[in-house]
Amino acid sequence: MKYAETRGLMLPAFNTTNMEMTYAIAKGLNMAGLPGYIQISSNNLRLSNPQVITYLTEDALKDSDVPIGLHLDHGKSYEDVKACVNAGFTSIMIDASHLPFGENIKEVRRAVQYCHFYGVPVEAELGALQGKEEDIVNEADCKTDPDMVLDFVTQTGCDLLAVSIGNVHGLDIEPKVDLPLLKTISEISPVPLVMHGGSGIPFDIIQKARQYHLLKVNYGSDLRKEFVSTFGRAYEANHNTASVIELSIEAVENVSRKAAELVTVINS
Repeated sequence: MKYAETRGLMLPAFNTTNMEMTYAIAKGLNMAGLPGYIQISSNNLRLSNPQVITYLTEDALKDSDVPIGLHLDHGKSYEDVKACVNAGFTSIMIDASHLPFGENIKEVRRAVQYCHFYGVPVEAELGALQGKEEDIVNEADCKTDPDMVLDFVTQTGCDLLAVSIGNVHGLDIEPKVDLPLLKTISEISPVPLVMHGGSGIPFDIIQKARQYHLLKVNYGSDLRKEFVSTFGRAYEANHNTASVIELSIEAVENVSRKAAELVTVINS
């Protein structure tokens, strides 16, 4: 975070699910020579576990020349937070935004106390987004209330604040980003801001948002689409195709190029 702030950079956080995506993200960030995060959500940990992702990330970064963090995205429980910190994650999000304000503060503060003991920064969310995040439907659709921001950050001690300003999860709903609201929040929040749902937001909006203390922007769908479509194109061309290794290598290349493109464009 300090590396990016001192250099005026925005950090993309790219969602991984498996080995190929993890290697591709690391490769893409190194191709671009710009920092960012490899991140995985609590939901996607169903297919692996924190120790596996940590091992894969360390292997993917063994020849890395740029700062890359390993982040828990949308941590859904205190137990997930602890497991990821204990496994070696360098950044944590605890998402209790679906809870009432007071309960959200309580859950975030609990995570912050544990994470800060190990020197790990914590992202929290105030407000909720439309659409799906990792196939989990958000039941609420409310923008972040600026009047709650200072109280929330002060009471929780969080290091980053994810905000809801018309951004959405996934590619099926059109985002309507409220930049004036982001500006208002940035003038109140004592910590940097995070925007989820970057895949659906035009680059010019992301670039304008940089001036409002937006430090981190999440990308999931763009990279997953590159991964899935690699296999889809091969299947449509030949229904008997079965070379998993060749297609996986091709998918890594496609995803890495997309990651390099995204981190470069948002920092241009």
